[in-house]
Amino acid sequence: MTTDTVHQPYGTPDTPRIAVRGEAHLEVDPEIARIGVTVTARGTDRRTALDDLTRRNAATLDLIKTYGDAVEKLETGAFSITPEPTRHGRGERIRAYHGRVHITAELTDFTALGELTTRLADLELTRVDGPWWALRPTSPAHAEARRQAVLDAVQRAREYADALGARLAALVELADLGAENAAPIAMASPAGTMRAMAFGAAEETAPPLDLEPQRQTVYAQVNARFTMTPPSL
Repeated sequence: MTTDTVHQPYGTPDTPRIAVRGEAHLEVDPEIARIGVTVTARGTDRRTALDDLTRRNAATLDLIKTYGDAVEKLETGAFSITPEPTRHGRGERIRAYHGRVHITAELTDFTALGELTTRLADLELTRVDGPWWALRPTSPAHAEARRQAVLDAVQRAREYADALGARLAALVELADLGAENAAPIAMASPAGTMRAMAFGAAEETAPPLDLEPQRQTVYAQVNARFTMTPPSL
């Protein structure tokens, strides 16, 4: 192995190296909002509970679908019918059956979101959780944060070189923070939560909730190594 190919992380007196970390924090508006809807039913026999659950689930899905393109994604999650045994007495006697369906909706129109959550909360035995604000994985905000992190790394390295009476010569390495173990470098901040529960339909339609979107914080960090001209010490 020749001397030129030997890894020299600290450089040489003639070609010193600078290692820095570039960082960027951006505050951006969310792009999507997710809500969770739990539809429940209770009956003294299994068939009654299942029929009620089927009816309420269909009504919930139909309501969400009326918002058209405002709903980007609609998914049904867990479904269950659970028997409730009697607390007293012998034998396997069933007191009631409880049915439950979980639905997840993802919206891009935040004006429609407030109205939809209110209408869903007005449905029988329906619980609404959320919204959880987020950015899409392909959001330009992630790319912009990474770009600014690189610029920050270059600026830091240049300032170190200037302090030594030198100047940057070349970029040796640029790496995501934690690239060796595939750690993420851009993450959105935890979203706020709104919870609402409704038991029985309201006689009059409630006014739409005024939901203020929670701004998302996007982080990006990079490690960079540069060579510089010999300093004037």
